[in-house]
Amino acid sequence: MSHKLLAPEEVAASAPEPGDALLYVEGVSVSFDGFKALNDLNFYASARQMEAMIGPNGAGKTTMMDVISGKTKPDQGRLIFRGDVDLAKLDEAAIANLGIGRKFQKPTVFENHTVFDNLELAQKGRRGVFHAVFKRLSADERVRIDEVLGIISLAAHTHRRAGDLSHGQKQWLEIGMLLMQDPELLMVDEPVAGMTDAETEDTAQLLRRIAETHSVMVVEHDMDFVRALDTRVSVLHEGSVIAQGSLDTVQNDERVIEIYLGR
Repeated sequence: MSHKLLAPEEVAASAPEPGDALLYVEGVSVSFDGFKALNDLNFYASARQMEAMIGPNGAGKTTMMDVISGKTKPDQGRLIFRGDVDLAKLDEAAIANLGIGRKFQKPTVFENHTVFDNLELAQKGRRGVFHAVFKRLSADERVRIDEVLGIISLAAHTHRRAGDLSHGQKQWLEIGMLLMQDPELLMVDEPVAGMTDAETEDTAQLLRRIAETHSVMVVEHDMDFVRALDTRVSVLHEGSVIAQGSLDTVQNDERVIEIYLGR
């Protein structure tokens, strides 16, 4: 897989029209006490594709996800979802319900519940104690849980307590909990931190499978893992996307080398 490397000004120029992208980010800036965490950020995500985001500490990766998920409001710029929804006008809950899911670096599962129960509790449309305790699962809901168990390779652990899973398995379970919400876009923050080599390889395969039916944005520092994703890579620096392309292409770019090795 190869991609043309883009100069910073070409990143914005190469983006599709808002209506042609699942997520369209244009000219987004965010400042904290005078520090520009995002600086005229331009970025887009297409339907059923995966994007890897890399960059040095402080490049703006977390702030970018905060803005897309509604945790942080942009000072300026546009964030258009599905062609006509302005995310900047919505709160976190509304954005999650709209179809954007986010997984943080540290897994957060219900450790005293089984793997099955975790997926059931995360199911789209199940809200509140009444639904969690009293509503019986329909045949379609059970089928969906079984499907997700297969996707995240935890079918053999269905009735196991989540707290007894390995670190990697907990990460997969939380990804499965996001899938139960049926999001169109999944944002995943450093999913393989603390994983074994085998779990890291399995996670790359998992995310590639998910990208066949969902858009996936992966923020990661592990370059071996990014290579295993075999997808387009965007490099963030000082709040802007400065390069896009295959991992080999961006790693050999002089600007990217200077940013990573010059610090």
